[in-house]
Amino acid sequence: MVNVIENLKKIHLPFFTPFFVCLDIGTTITRIAIPNKGIILSEPTCIGQNTKTHEYIFFGGEAQSIIGKTPNFVSIVHPVVNGVISDFDAQVALTRKFVEQAVYPYLKSFSFLRPPLAAISAVPHRATEIEQKALAEVLSKVGFSSTYIIERPIVTAIGGGINIFTHRPHLIIDMGGGLIELTIISGGGIVVEKTLKNAGLAMNHLISNYIYLKYGLILGEATCEELKTSLLNFNDDAKTIMIRGKSLENGLPKSIRIKSAEIKEAVLSSLIQIADVIKEVIEIAPPEIVDEIYDKGILFAGQMTQIPGIDRYFSQELKINCVILDDPGNATIRGLMRLAKNPADLDRLSNPTI
Repeated sequence: MVNVIENLKKIHLPFFTPFFVCLDIGTTITRIAIPNKGIILSEPTCIGQNTKTHEYIFFGGEAQSIIGKTPNFVSIVHPVVNGVISDFDAQVALTRKFVEQAVYPYLKSFSFLRPPLAAISAVPHRATEIEQKALAEVLSKVGFSSTYIIERPIVTAIGGGINIFTHRPHLIIDMGGGLIELTIISGGGIVVEKTLKNAGLAMNHLISNYIYLKYGLILGEATCEELKTSLLNFNDDAKTIMIRGKSLENGLPKSIRIKSAEIKEAVLSSLIQIADVIKEVIEIAPPEIVDEIYDKGILFAGQMTQIPGIDRYFSQELKINCVILDDPGNATIRGLMRLAKNPADLDRLSNPTI
């Protein structure tokens, strides 16, 4: 009987051929894609819960938009912290909602038998076995019959169009919302790796502290993100915007003007730390690798690369050419889609999640 089933699978009948879904579950943004269809969902990794009924009622962008505006019985949760799941039940509820919203409409064409769902996702290089199993368990509870978990730096490199199986090393800096992963990849694996937690969200906190100490103004998370995206740049563009916060003196609303130079000053210590760790990665790499990195330059991916002129800043600090990948924010999800179309590489690179 087993042999009969195996032979049927080789015929690639619709109900035996898995329907692949790619999920990039990041600290700040969750992206879902289907091979040959592209990215079908990009939403904040955020969920709102009614603490009285323990029911999850707000998801994604809607939950993100009401942070700081909810009654006491509504709790807004970020279930992924520093690239790994910190609230299991919340992540199950959020992933299920996203899959039902984005993936299920594509399954309506299978009127007779729905094919088994296969999930491909990524985790940070330093994720423990327990953290990897937590992700696999979330995907299993959502309805995926099989899961493939791959290290994020590898996936990002593939999404950037790099052939990771050659013995030509590449230094890739993935600057996300929760983590910054600095990785040298060669020969299909990771040679050197370091991780920092002073990523996009940490910079928002630096901006909040800076404004608090300098102006006595308390800002919300959304305002700090707006300051970072609107003002922070390394192209010497002098910009100014008006913001409103809560005065520390009397608790009343207060408006001030903030300049680009101030936001740069607020986050400069974090960027200097990133540059220092890049130098450490290069220092501990074998001499042959260092030589090629200096020839090819450093590749950057992630949402933080949207800061204008950030590649030029690091080039000046490191005295090495720095290049931002095409569509850097979607490099990881593109890598997952490419692996979905290449079963041999998928099996070769995926981590066991039993």
